[in-house]
Amino acid sequence: MFSKKSPDHKLVVIGDSISQGFNNGGIYRTELNFPSFLNQCFEPTPRFDQPRFTAQAGIPLNLEVLVRGLEDEYGDTIEWNEYLPAAGHLYSTLRRIKRYWEGHLKPLASERDLPYHNQSVWGFAMNDAWMMNEEMSRKHIEIHRETYSVFNVLPDHAMYITACMVLNPSFDEKFSAFTQIDNAQYLQDHGGIENLIVTMGHNNIIGTITDLRFEYSEPEDLEKPPSERNYTVYRPEHFEMEYRKLAERISTIGAKRVIMPTIPYVTIPPAVRGINEDLSRDRGGYFDYYTRFWIWDSDFNPDIHPHFTRDEAIKLDMIVDEYNEIIRDIADEYGWIVVPLNKYVSAIANRRLGGQINVPFPDDFCRAMKKNPATAHLVEDPMNPKISTEYLRIDRDSGKVYKGGIFSLDGIHPTTIGYGLMAHLYYQTMKENGVEFDKPLNWDYIIENDTLVTDPPYLLVELRNLLRFLSMGRQEKITKIGKSVLGQLMQAFSPRRRSPKESI
Repeated sequence: MFSKKSPDHKLVVIGDSISQGFNNGGIYRTELNFPSFLNQCFEPTPRFDQPRFTAQAGIPLNLEVLVRGLEDEYGDTIEWNEYLPAAGHLYSTLRRIKRYWEGHLKPLASERDLPYHNQSVWGFAMNDAWMMNEEMSRKHIEIHRETYSVFNVLPDHAMYITACMVLNPSFDEKFSAFTQIDNAQYLQDHGGIENLIVTMGHNNIIGTITDLRFEYSEPEDLEKPPSERNYTVYRPEHFEMEYRKLAERISTIGAKRVIMPTIPYVTIPPAVRGINEDLSRDRGGYFDYYTRFWIWDSDFNPDIHPHFTRDEAIKLDMIVDEYNEIIRDIADEYGWIVVPLNKYVSAIANRRLGGQINVPFPDDFCRAMKKNPATAHLVEDPMNPKISTEYLRIDRDSGKVYKGGIFSLDGIHPTTIGYGLMAHLYYQTMKENGVEFDKPLNWDYIIENDTLVTDPPYLLVELRNLLRFLSMGRQEKITKIGKSVLGQLMQAFSPRRRSPKESI
């Protein structure tokens, strides 16, 4: 164990998409994730290395950039007679992105003396922290060759490509078998770690949302690589087994502090649209059905559209409660810090809470929002703010956001502002547990860099038509794409990355 009083590495992260900064369907500007915002609160600002994926506006897809590209070509709305040429533009754009990322693997760094401080890879489940490495990821890519077809316009192996570039960015043979745990241990052995954030476990249940399918894990799933897993939700007993394995490995690293969050309810993000049978929106906490976010209430038919039910949603939340009890118990055993992320997200889930929130937004955040002309209107009434956990909506007259703003266009991952609110909760919790920050969060910087909220594409005004266009597949006989872009995106998030010919 490293015994130096002041470790060299102020902040290190082992995690998934949430700590990597995934939003709008891809990983793009990683300097806008919540660990980066926290790192900026230390003075002088410590070294916090992490890869950036700015080529082609990210991987596997950046819906915000995609929509802006459509807007540049077709203006503020896509008319019915423009659907065919717009589909052609969309297909060629996605094919270019796919070709770039699925070409010869390119190292992100020619030479590195240390692994990245942010060891987050979107799509990783708990056991991937000690199972997956660059060598395994590369072999998967080589064995499962990329396909180019109308059924598969997103990069086939986006998560594995990302893993290669995070775990061993210089493709140095010395690090080819290093996992996230191994890389963190290397940082500990070469300078020491003061604060180790571990954000794992979300992908052990998110498949119920991406697949709209409720299938428990089986014992054999615990040892399978990602491509062979078929579960959408971990049985609580499996979650405890794997979390204890994770905790044992984390404890042997020897970081000064370990910080881990609870898992938010997966029924809150607007990736699933809650619909009542009578189309009412009465307060009650749960809806009769949960379906794709691009299916409008009046269009929904339970005999046709994929969905899960109120009872299944309640069951999912109860499973998450069990997960979080396990996290708190294990953290207590090791003396680790727990960030109450589930409690906070639940308290601002206004649609579930009947249009209200149970906790106010941070004062510094509200002041910064009011200073910015693009966001001031969202917090005019602090007791009834317009910024919310609902899907983003744009006012036709002003072109400004009037609803949503915490979750990005993929419906699962936060916006930059959402990551800022997450950083605020970490900041508070870590400070209460002895972490000494030198500066507050830079809310002006966070808000200015959230282009989706401060300068939303006007094409989002016609949200229903836009989502219909992006969700079109071969059945509409009007688009070149065999399976919808949004459907393929949900598949990319799924714990089981299916072959291109399988439906979703």
